[in-house]
Amino acid sequence: MLTDTISAIATPQGRGGIGIIRLSGPQAAAVALKLCKRAEPFIPRQTHFHHWYDANGETIDHGLTIYFAGSKSYTGEDTIELQGHGSPVLLRVLFERTLALGCRAAEPGEFTRRAVEHGKMDLSQAEAVVACIDAATLRAAKQAQKQLDGAFGRRISQYMDDLTSIVAHVEACLDFPEDEVPDLFYSQLQTRVENELIKPIKQQLNSKLGERLFEGATIAIIGEPNVGKSSLLNALSGRDRAIVTDIAGTTRDTLDVDFEINGIPVRLTDTAGLRTTDNIVEQEGVRRAKDAAQTADLVVFVADASRPETWNPATHFKDLNCQLKVMNKMDKVDAPLTLNGYLPVSIKEEKGLTHLIKHMSEQLGAFDLADEGAMVTSARHRTALTTSLAAIEAGLSMLGQEDMIDLTAMEWRRAWSSLGEILGIGDVEFILDRVFSEFCIGK
Repeated sequence: MLTDTISAIATPQGRGGIGIIRLSGPQAAAVALKLCKRAEPFIPRQTHFHHWYDANGETIDHGLTIYFAGSKSYTGEDTIELQGHGSPVLLRVLFERTLALGCRAAEPGEFTRRAVEHGKMDLSQAEAVVACIDAATLRAAKQAQKQLDGAFGRRISQYMDDLTSIVAHVEACLDFPEDEVPDLFYSQLQTRVENELIKPIKQQLNSKLGERLFEGATIAIIGEPNVGKSSLLNALSGRDRAIVTDIAGTTRDTLDVDFEINGIPVRLTDTAGLRTTDNIVEQEGVRRAKDAAQTADLVVFVADASRPETWNPATHFKDLNCQLKVMNKMDKVDAPLTLNGYLPVSIKEEKGLTHLIKHMSEQLGAFDLADEGAMVTSARHRTALTTSLAAIEAGLSMLGQEDMIDLTAMEWRRAWSSLGEILGIGDVEFILDRVFSEFCIGK
């Protein structure tokens, strides 16, 4: 409830130089005054040095007290930050003291939820707060900042404004059914719907870059034994993670390494060599290799230039789409090869790797030309946009049919509602509960 004053430890668990407790609500300043044994009101946005006392008048800790008044705060209501020492013991005692003085322990994400409910940000910006915290690469962090600044929300708001205008024109036809509506009217409306809504929404949905910046991508390296899969994993990750020998079957399980390709967090998976074997352990390794290939975002098939029997992925897979095929050990071949779509590489001589990484980036969509400020960054956004697009197209298919004009308006209102879910407009409580369940305490 917004009438409660909430409190939480806002810094991560563990020891640190600084620990912060955040209070927000109508009694935040009053609770802080009691903590400090201070009579004079705090001056907004000024830093005050205080000792904070327990019920017996003994010092719990000392540090900085900062007061943010009402609409000038993060939450849109009176907020206090107590910046003391990062001792888990002291922070716990100080936090419990704020509860004793009338605060309630904050729920996950409740500070940011209050910011949304007080109109300080829309729901897409609130989700960007988590994205900023969780960003694993600089590119992801920059994208999260753009979303936090409201770029994505402004794009969605523009779609909703356009829909409002278009529906108003359609409903005007409902109000005057006796008037004959000229075909030009429907033609102009169709052009607006296609150019202002369908085309830009499809462009957003066609790019998966936004989601991959935050959710990451998986790349499976597959191929027969001794073609250089483990060597490729080591070379790409810059770490000597996989054992490399001339003995076939060295890798018998999947081996994962995390690294980054053009700002996208990537989990690179080395797999067991694909071959027929009587060894039960190796058979299980081959099975896991195939499973990894089936679920990966990108499959890299590696072949040995000196061994033609390793060149055909169909030997082991019937329907697998190997988006990238790598011809390794080019240093062992003297005569020119017909590569047939393979990328020539010599891991031993460190040749061709830069070209391979560029192709990997392209396959993962790292060079998508989508507006990075308005990229889809979560499954929730994608679902809402997809639902809205389907409703827009359904309405457009009925446009111009006199007995369907009311259904057209209904579909476009439904599209408006789906877009509203992204910003927190509609069934607000359900949407907020779903989103803020993923937040941490203190944010």
